[in-house]
Amino acid sequence: MTKWVRYRHNDTIGFGTIAHSVISVHTGEMFGEAMPTGETLGHADVELLAPCEPSKIIGLWNNFHALAAKLSQPEPAEPLYFLKAPSSVAAPGAQVPRPKCYDGKVVYEGELGVVIGKRCGAISVAEADEHIFGYCCVNDITAADVLNRDPSFTQWSRAKSFDGFGPFGPAIKTGIDPAGLNVRTILNGTERQNYPVSDMIFSPQQLVSLISHDMTLLPGDLICCGTSVGVGVMKEPVNTVIVAIEGIGELSNEFRR
Repeated sequence: MTKWVRYRHNDTIGFGTIAHSVISVHTGEMFGEAMPTGETLGHADVELLAPCEPSKIIGLWNNFHALAAKLSQPEPAEPLYFLKAPSSVAAPGAQVPRPKCYDGKVVYEGELGVVIGKRCGAISVAEADEHIFGYCCVNDITAADVLNRDPSFTQWSRAKSFDGFGPFGPAIKTGIDPAGLNVRTILNGTERQNYPVSDMIFSPQQLVSLISHDMTLLPGDLICCGTSVGVGVMKEPVNTVIVAIEGIGELSNEFRR
């Protein structure tokens, strides 16, 4: 089990593995041949970036039994998903500003993220683990009032793609099975979400397989597995949101109204 990070150090962007606040610098490609250089850096000496640069971000709607029941929604027969702009990515610890063109409700959504490590198209569920690089924490921030502003078209991508609305990280954890984990979201010190990954309607492996039949998934692509009950509005002038998944890490960001 390894945690991979990307960082900026002295105006240079690099990547490596992190353990006990020490980064082991690597060269090559995170999703290819990555070799340790022998150099180490302290966590405090670098600026952590989003752990990869996805060519696309895929987000799930209605992927938890508990949330479907609460919303009185039928459970889908196939994954229901949208695309979120890669330009929405925010680094761990980044401040997320309110969009200047929007003054409505903004909500947090703590989620498990799946990072693809190997190009895949039309693969089976049994093959999915070979193509998953690892897992991370995600906050799928949403401009809630945009979603149904036009009654003729639900604006999923627009509501979720404002600059900064896609924090994920702080690291990608490899070599784990997330099925027994819980996703927790803490807003301004109060826990608002605590739900089991096992309650997913479509597991990470099923999502990778089924989505790969629709589009080719590339190394670094991010699948946000959807959220469960407890989503809420960030109402304070400064809102600190922590998405924590034991065994993976804690993603912390501020949303400023």
